[in-house]
Amino acid sequence: MEKIVVDTSIIIDGEITKLIESGSLKNCEIIIPVAVLDELQSQASQSKEYGFVGLGEIKKIRELCEKNNITLSFEGQRPSMDDIKLASHGRIDAIIKDIAKKNGATFYTADYVQALVAQAEGVKTNYSKPDVKTTGLEFERFFDPQTMSIHLKEGTKPMAKRGKPGAFTLIELEDKILTRDYLSGITTQILEASRINRSGEIEISKPGALVIQFKDYRTTITHPPFSGSYEITITHPIVKLSLEQYDISEKLMTRFSEKAEGILISGSPGSGKSTFASSLADFYSKKGKIVKTLESPRDLQVDDKITQYTHLDGSFENSADILLLVRPDYTIFDEIRRFQDFRVFADLRLAGVGMVGVVHASAPLDAIQRFIGKVELGMIPHILDTVVFVKAGNIAQVYELEFKVKVPTGMTEQDLARPVIEVRNFENHSLEYEIYTYGEENIVIPISKEAKSGGIERLAESKIRETIRRFDSDAEIEILSNNSIRVRVDKDVMPSIIGRGGSTINDLEKDLGVHIDVEPKEGTTGKSEWFELSESGNNLILEVDNNKTGMSVDIYIKDKLVMSSYVGKKGRIILSKKSDAGKRIMKAAMSKEDLRIILRD
Repeated sequence: MEKIVVDTSIIIDGEITKLIESGSLKNCEIIIPVAVLDELQSQASQSKEYGFVGLGEIKKIRELCEKNNITLSFEGQRPSMDDIKLASHGRIDAIIKDIAKKNGATFYTADYVQALVAQAEGVKTNYSKPDVKTTGLEFERFFDPQTMSIHLKEGTKPMAKRGKPGAFTLIELEDKILTRDYLSGITTQILEASRINRSGEIEISKPGALVIQFKDYRTTITHPPFSGSYEITITHPIVKLSLEQYDISEKLMTRFSEKAEGILISGSPGSGKSTFASSLADFYSKKGKIVKTLESPRDLQVDDKITQYTHLDGSFENSADILLLVRPDYTIFDEIRRFQDFRVFADLRLAGVGMVGVVHASAPLDAIQRFIGKVELGMIPHILDTVVFVKAGNIAQVYELEFKVKVPTGMTEQDLARPVIEVRNFENHSLEYEIYTYGEENIVIPISKEAKSGGIERLAESKIRETIRRFDSDAEIEILSNNSIRVRVDKDVMPSIIGRGGSTINDLEKDLGVHIDVEPKEGTTGKSEWFELSESGNNLILEVDNNKTGMSVDIYIKDKLVMSSYVGKKGRIILSKKSDAGKRIMKAAMSKEDLRIILRD
């Protein structure tokens, strides 16, 4: 009986399965080295797709061997730690060949180098040149020059987005309902083609999720346990534009050429952000600048002179360490999402590298706000100087940032001066937003003609209300002027808000930057009663102390009377959820508005 020893490559390629199914292998013993099984298990444990494919093939081989009366066995020792460490130097491969020698078996492999080494050692070898399709893959038939992306989901018809950024339609490609086996076959095709001709890279591999950059197609594959069903999304750039093809003013082109070094490109998904980033990268490269990219996945369509980097050892921070050593003039950071991405972008910019970042945002200001809280507020203008908002493939808005120490717009007192980030329209230099610290909060204020006349009214009330309500949840606040307010509180609360010798009120005035007059609240009818709110079927239950049974109560939301009632048995006030009062109380509870119960004399 002929003996056959197989290696990892020929198992993953599925060649042994095909040979058994075709009847080419029969009356033989197939030996799978334990080292092969361990290698595939290790890859699967690290969420590498090849590991799952290989283990699946071994399962098929076992089933086919049982049906065709072929003997299947596992031989050899498990690799030691030293063997595993030297795996990249051929130690595992040597173990597999030694098993073939020991058994006088034919060594089956799809690895050309392995075949050459085995033949050099005198081992009978059967080299199976991989018959892998590298062009005209199944998924490519769904694409035409107008197709931006295809969406293939198990149990549904294939869909595609056709058109251009901002003006596309979602259409059905055919009536065929997609199956998991069909989608799995597309995945296998892409993986094999990527491995054979090195035209693709696995960018992300997690349990249930796989991202492959194949040529200029970005393939995202999800399946259980990550997603409820098997799904493949493949995106493809339909246009590549130069910077000159955009409607860019001479003033903005000059800024890109001479001054902008902290550029943020923002926009919604599919708006054309990455296309514009690619154009900007090529623009700087043609100007004689050293340009690199940081991407995951690496799907920007850029000139060959530009090197594209991804995570190094799972982290952009490690990539940044290498990036600084190669001294780029500009770095394109595509898709800034995680907290650490913002820190890496900031660190590289402060180190003197020109940075172009791409970030998802529904409005240009939102892109700036995503940096707030991730870096110190005062550092933002040193990191960002130009914000470009892209919509439907065109530049819709451009902002520039400036850092000043000034009295915020609308305030009049000089002692309210503070560091302010001004966000200005780039083309006409008009002030549109101010960002600064007020108390302990970061405030973003839109500036308009109406707003300039009442700075305190635009920002102070919510901040003041939040502060004062620590003392009295029902405080009434009245804005008297740009630097003065009147606060009315319950009489019992006045001593705590004023403090000994006025110490507390003085601290509050200093913190809020306004003068505060404290007065007793008129019409204070009594103290709020403790209560608990619960639900029972279609009813709301407000439960107070049991000894209040039979007493009349008023229920308020903020300062508005919602209803009057009485306390029933066991201290309960019961009302229907469907009633007007019930609906208002439920809404107040969900939005955490002030809800109080006051006993009437």
